[in-house]
Amino acid sequence: MTGQDRYDVVVVGGGAAGLSGALMLARARRSVLVIDAERPRNAPAAGVHGLLGREGVPPAELLATGRAEVRGYGGEIRTGEVVSAGTDGDGFRLTLADGGTVRARRLLVTTGLVDELPAVPGLRERWGRDVVHCPYCHGYEIRDRPIGVLGAGPMGTHLAQLFTQWSDDVTYFPHRQPAPTGETAEALAALGVRVVPGEVVEVEVTDHRLTGLRLADGTVVARAALAVPTRMVARAGFLADLGLRPVPHPSGAGEHLAVDATGRTGVAGVWAAGNVTDLTAQVGAAAAAGAAAGAQINADLLADRTRRAVAASFAASTEAAVTERVLGDRRHGIPA
Repeated sequence: MTGQDRYDVVVVGGGAAGLSGALMLARARRSVLVIDAERPRNAPAAGVHGLLGREGVPPAELLATGRAEVRGYGGEIRTGEVVSAGTDGDGFRLTLADGGTVRARRLLVTTGLVDELPAVPGLRERWGRDVVHCPYCHGYEIRDRPIGVLGAGPMGTHLAQLFTQWSDDVTYFPHRQPAPTGETAEALAALGVRVVPGEVVEVEVTDHRLTGLRLADGTVVARAALAVPTRMVARAGFLADLGLRPVPHPSGAGEHLAVDATGRTGVAGVWAAGNVTDLTAQVGAAAAAGAAAGAQINADLLADRTRRAVAASFAASTEAAVTERVLGDRRHGIPA
């Protein structure tokens, strides 16, 4: 490893949230290091959407630009993976996969999450292309196509309803879940969503394009795109020694790190932002959360500096007063 080994702030994770937080801190003239494993969740996607001013920008290009901006203000960025974190005096010590260590006064965790896909052959290979999870991220790109929605987790039928905004041909596959009933079934029918029961056993692909879903009985239902509500799990295992662990998200869609409105975790000195805390945050929202957390961390460091300065000033004035009293006593012949 190069550079120093102690920083005001170490940002773990170099996506939109992490780089935005680092940019805010570097502009505040803090020493800041971003450690990034270079495994961005949106790497398979062709472009980032819903990001004002950068609509459709390739994910790698956006990150490269962000890294350059952080470095332009003196921030450091290193490729690596943090495997554990522990306390170190009034700060933290991080251990990397290569055996290196780095210390920080504060931590900003922006490691994002992992999408756990159902065990259906072909899903992972098409992920981020014509197998998607978010209508706001990919809906426009697959508009007016025959879209399938896989029943997985608590959000499947809701996702099927959402995608009717982008296509009149939406089919819901309960897969291994019970077929919709009651009000849910009524809502799907009213929106024109067809329900096809049966376990999906394979994604059919022709000429590198999704063409259908094969069911357990051999039936193939033609589809040009498939929406899959994944189980989303925060990348936060390295925080276990600090007592920080992901908890179930209220939506039931996975696990996240719980934080307050400022991004502060339950461990003093540790903030988190982006998808590691908010499972549904798009790039713009994640970046905003990272910037806000960076500002909060700077304010916390300033408060600490102020407390120390006040204490030092008080100690100095007290010492001066004692010295003056002793000198005065000596001038008047009073023993010390």
